[in-house]
Amino acid sequence: MKPLQKTAVLVVLAGALIAGLAACAPRTTTAPVPDARATTDLRPALSGERRYLDLPGFGQVAYYADPRGQGRPLVLTPSINAAASAYEMKPLWDAYVGTRPVYALEWPGFGSSARPDTRYTPELMTRALSALVAQIGADVDVVGLSLGSEFAARAALGEPRIRSLALISPTGLGQPRGGSQEAGAEDGGQTLYNRLNAVSTPLYAALRTRPSIEYFLSRSFRGPVDGGLVNYSLETTRQPGAKYAPVYFISGQLFSNDAYSLLYSKLGISVVVLYDQDAFVSFDRLQQFAQQPGVRAVRIEGTDGLPHFEKMPEVKAALDAFWAGQN
Repeated sequence: MKPLQKTAVLVVLAGALIAGLAACAPRTTTAPVPDARATTDLRPALSGERRYLDLPGFGQVAYYADPRGQGRPLVLTPSINAAASAYEMKPLWDAYVGTRPVYALEWPGFGSSARPDTRYTPELMTRALSALVAQIGADVDVVGLSLGSEFAARAALGEPRIRSLALISPTGLGQPRGGSQEAGAEDGGQTLYNRLNAVSTPLYAALRTRPSIEYFLSRSFRGPVDGGLVNYSLETTRQPGAKYAPVYFISGQLFSNDAYSLLYSKLGISVVVLYDQDAFVSFDRLQQFAQQPGVRAVRIEGTDGLPHFEKMPEVKAALDAFWAGQN
């Protein structure tokens, strides 16, 4: 295995346990899509109504909605990892629900969304976000976490209703070559995917144990790990089909190859990056990104990748100041 692949495996295995597509007008539905039904046995990750939209060619994608409040709707997008779910955005949801319309997406293959044995790609994830924006039918502000930031940026390049991006510890700002934040350079991670898929059941069984989840989450917390996040991670990883999408993530196929050049550098909307330390993400080109018009970076000191869990007042202050400047 080449060094890039080894690094990618180590990093994404760790990030796998961190609770760190041209828009198609979907229809809200309660009827399951054949062979691509939503996960209905999983308890809700957030307050509000759990809804589903049909994503053509995939199946049901879940999202949470609370349309109360005033102002531009806020869309929250979690990270991508072996235990990803909307629970990763709970502190933000709780902070803003009732004051402005809030929505939280569950990525295809994760959380309460369908988890079919199909091919998971950045385009599929982006298409899900674009579909949710189309469902909302209004201009929105989007908050992305970790790898979810890349999909949010990709969606913003093709969806004018995304008016601003707030990116929390985003991937894709590291070095374009030799780093962990890209797929395998030779074949986009396909060879690595084939190897991992052959042992996906025991691999995923090892990843979803409580000791593994607690260990990797501990690398994203300065203080005690949030117990609710641990417990929900355990629950979501035990749903039918839970292993399929994570194998694509672990093999690097959900990362953009040089996300800074392909995505972030092309953004023409207002962007704020919230960051500090992150065991799995580097920010080598953040200074360069922050020099673009409309882009700012705010350091949330004393955090390790999940600042909204440990310093939500500081995160909210930074976000409120950012959004106030857009009105």
